[in-house]
Amino acid sequence: MPHSKPKARLFVDAALGPGAGVGLDASQAHYVERVMRLAPGDAVLVFNGRDGEWRARLEDGGGKRRALAVDSQTRRQAAEPGPWLAFAPLKKTPMDFVAVKATELGASRLLPVFTRLTAARRVATARLRANTREAAEQCGRLSLPEVAEPVDLRALVAQWPAGRRLLVAEESGGGVPLARALAKAAPGDHAFLIGPEGGWAPDELDALRKLPFVTAVGLGPRILRADTAALAALACWQALVGDWHDGPPASER
Repeated sequence: MPHSKPKARLFVDAALGPGAGVGLDASQAHYVERVMRLAPGDAVLVFNGRDGEWRARLEDGGGKRRALAVDSQTRRQAAEPGPWLAFAPLKKTPMDFVAVKATELGASRLLPVFTRLTAARRVATARLRANTREAAEQCGRLSLPEVAEPVDLRALVAQWPAGRRLLVAEESGGGVPLARALAKAAPGDHAFLIGPEGGWAPDELDALRKLPFVTAVGLGPRILRADTAALAALACWQALVGDWHDGPPASER
């Protein structure tokens, strides 16, 4: 008799394998018991970004403690070579939204970047990481995007890795259409840079355009909010380059 699909899916730090035991922290225990209403013996899916996804059973660890007993692997670990997303920090709610949706859209790294006109000067990276973890649990990813500590724009470009193209979204209309810029892209070798809500300072954009690894790109004739621009760019990447582009035909799914 086939197993029913587990109602909960959790990211854990522990190694996963047949017979492994995984302790749950207080927030995870609250989620599976109080939110999902699971009881000892019920199934949970777990993943750690290294060992694939596994089916586990909820166990009573004694008192208020809860643990999982790992049973069998449901999916092997696979590469998830999404683009990087560098972005000027936003206010709390829009930035939470970007972190969640960027995770769902396959970004592999999130890099907050302070620009001249960035209004939000504080970044709660722990909060961003919590958002990406919850989003990965919900959307079925096998890994979490890395959340980098915020840096100044000059530091970002000074330490930019060789071989990775940086596509800078600009609202002036002078950039290459994004679809054209992605025409020859390969998964895993691109990044997007989204400016602040107030736009780029002219000298910043001029300096970026002179860098050999930068391509200024346009996102259409309409002026997009910063959070909209970030997600529009990632959605285009998925459709033209990523796993929306090369997934199996609908008849084979």
